[in-house]
Amino acid sequence: MGENGVVASKLCYPAAAAMEVVAAELGHTAGSKLYDDDGRLKRTGTMWTASAHIITAVIGSGVLSLGWAIAQLGWVAGPAVMLLFSFVTYYTSALLADCYRSGDESTGKRNYTYMDAVNANLSGIKVQVCGFLQYANIVGVAIGYTIAASISMLAIKRANCFHVEGHGDPCNISSTPYMIIFGVAEIFFSQIPDFDQISWLSILAAVMSFTYSTIGLGLGVVQVVANGGVKGSLTGISIGVVTPMDKVWRSLQAFGDIAFAYSYSLILIEIQDTIRAPPPSESRVMRRATVVSVAVTTLFYMLCGCTGYAAFGDAAPGNLLTGFGFYEPFWLLDVANAAIVVHLVGAYQVYCQPLFAFVEKWAQQRWPKSWYITKDIDVPLSGGGRSYKLNLFRLTWRSAFVVATTVVSMLLPFFNDVVGFLGAVGFWPLTVYFPVEMYIVQKRIARWSTRWVCLQLLSLACLAITVASAAGSIAGILSDLKVYKPFATTY
Repeated sequence: MGENGVVASKLCYPAAAAMEVVAAELGHTAGSKLYDDDGRLKRTGTMWTASAHIITAVIGSGVLSLGWAIAQLGWVAGPAVMLLFSFVTYYTSALLADCYRSGDESTGKRNYTYMDAVNANLSGIKVQVCGFLQYANIVGVAIGYTIAASISMLAIKRANCFHVEGHGDPCNISSTPYMIIFGVAEIFFSQIPDFDQISWLSILAAVMSFTYSTIGLGLGVVQVVANGGVKGSLTGISIGVVTPMDKVWRSLQAFGDIAFAYSYSLILIEIQDTIRAPPPSESRVMRRATVVSVAVTTLFYMLCGCTGYAAFGDAAPGNLLTGFGFYEPFWLLDVANAAIVVHLVGAYQVYCQPLFAFVEKWAQQRWPKSWYITKDIDVPLSGGGRSYKLNLFRLTWRSAFVVATTVVSMLLPFFNDVVGFLGAVGFWPLTVYFPVEMYIVQKRIARWSTRWVCLQLLSLACLAITVASAAGSIAGILSDLKVYKPFATTY
């Protein structure tokens, strides 16, 4: 905790807490009621709050596109790929959780961020590569979420239009105003100082993800019943409906979409840093949270993806709720899309907090005496005599970031393909390579031992998936550029 934090603590905890504050300043925090072993305020996170953070980050609106992904792969490969990547995600996340502390899992030095863990175990150029990939992915996700939220808001308007004007009306509407609305909301929520204070937003977002996923699942089941049976085939969309080359690209894109739908490793360490101090150790709690969240995520992915494919077969839309696989009941579609927007508001913050914290920490180290960067201004809040600590640098930097991502979203409304490319490039190093390499160093696994060979084979297999999926994303980007018009995209 910085100097300003200690001063603030002195003001907030008079009398009985004075000894605790002095202990924190001197580094003597063992047994402290206010501070953890690293001198920071007591962490309060649990397995359930960590699970909520993970579910918020992982179950994005992309769950609604899994019907399309399974349609490309078929009833055999589609579910099998989902189960495969749920295991890969759990396993590599467990490896990464063990790297939160260097040395002993309960008393070792904490690594507060993903980059800190890489630096503690690998060092050198790998830290810089890791930092670039992690934060580039975060920027890409922020832009992708802005686009996805605007499409869901626009879908509410279009659903109402279809209900009034009929299904034959194209109801074309620009997405730009809705991106601006989402950006304004994110400027407000981005002023929440750090991860530990957005648990309520993560829990709300997780509830919303279950809401729209359940609605999508229910509508899919109703459609299956209306069809009088299950659609689809064992091998997915057939050649003839699409060209052989399109079949290849679509399959690669679907494979990559499923793989990246589980990815949250780039923020795992930051989530783990919110968990209360041992016992039990943070790594054990995080492994339990990973089991819960990956199990819940896989269940929802399987249900929504398989139901979407069963309902529409090869014609499964890219998004069950915004691709207008369904038109009625329009009010239920409105509720589901509103839930998507609320979820994405929370998911945006969960993903961006590590980047916000990194830049603010760097600025404080670079200009430690700057009033603009380090000074907190108390802004009184109504009721209870509470106050909000306003930091001018946080206000301007985070607002500028949100504005920049919103403008890029308006310029490149097909940026989901670019995000897919960033996800492809980042999936292998961030989700597999770095966790595997850090775990090998942390546990001192001997080179060419059976365990070492198995870990390297896992890494190589995921590298092959990344390369193939990146190629599919590039093909999609090139196709989008042929019809691209800035600020003129309608849906």
